[in-house]
Amino acid sequence: MAALPARAARPPRIACLEWTSAEMVIALGIGPVAVADTKGYRDWVVGPDLPAGCLDLGSRGEPNLELLMELKPDLITGAYGFGLDEAPFKRIAPVHTVPFYDGTEAPYRQAEIETLKLGLQLGREAEAQWLIRETAAAIAQIGAQFSDRARQPLAVVSMFDDRHVRVYGKGSLFQDVLDRLSLTNAWTAATDGWGFSMLGIEELVAIGEARVISLDPIPPHVKIRIDQSSLWANLPCVKAGNVRTIPPVWPFGGLAAAARFAKLLVRA
Repeated sequence: MAALPARAARPPRIACLEWTSAEMVIALGIGPVAVADTKGYRDWVVGPDLPAGCLDLGSRGEPNLELLMELKPDLITGAYGFGLDEAPFKRIAPVHTVPFYDGTEAPYRQAEIETLKLGLQLGREAEAQWLIRETAAAIAQIGAQFSDRARQPLAVVSMFDDRHVRVYGKGSLFQDVLDRLSLTNAWTAATDGWGFSMLGIEELVAIGEARVISLDPIPPHVKIRIDQSSLWANLPCVKAGNVRTIPPVWPFGGLAAAARFAKLLVRA
């Protein structure tokens, strides 16, 4: 995508309690002063990059309140479903919560709505509208690059151990992107409120020889066990050589995650 419009005004000081809102803030051209679990962000979200000097607020489940008070942020951001009590944070600064996956809208549409809301709150309406347009245009352009063969059904998975897999389907950001790319999801079974099914690896037999897109990161010890697993090796999709691994994409992210997923998918 093209670069954001230049802006001279001093950006607000924002502290992010989790990664979804951090991604959104950075995508709007503002570098957060602090983000919870910055190492995790760099491992699981990756892009857009955290700014140099961004401080680590500690665990996403228990952010450092003392550091937050010292930083005196103009705004604290969080996301729906993360389970943090907002009261302690509201005593430090106004809190903006991103209500993704609350069932109101499909995730991609919700990302557009919440990007615009956050942009309005931050005085970045033009940047928010630009991001919405550019993301849609980038995904449409990527969709035109897929060959007929590449349009065969695929499944998107995350692997956390050698016996279980998370498969993304209806209600996920990935499903919304697949739809925009005119790609067919091989996984059509019921999903939870976050848009995925958790199942035993052997249940992937249901997708036959469909292509599998596996998201990094896979913990090294898990990768070793999967490589040695006869259960995994005997799946039709694995036997057919139809498994591809792509770099990390935050499954519960916003527009930046959607564009990143589409870009990595066409490369794979």
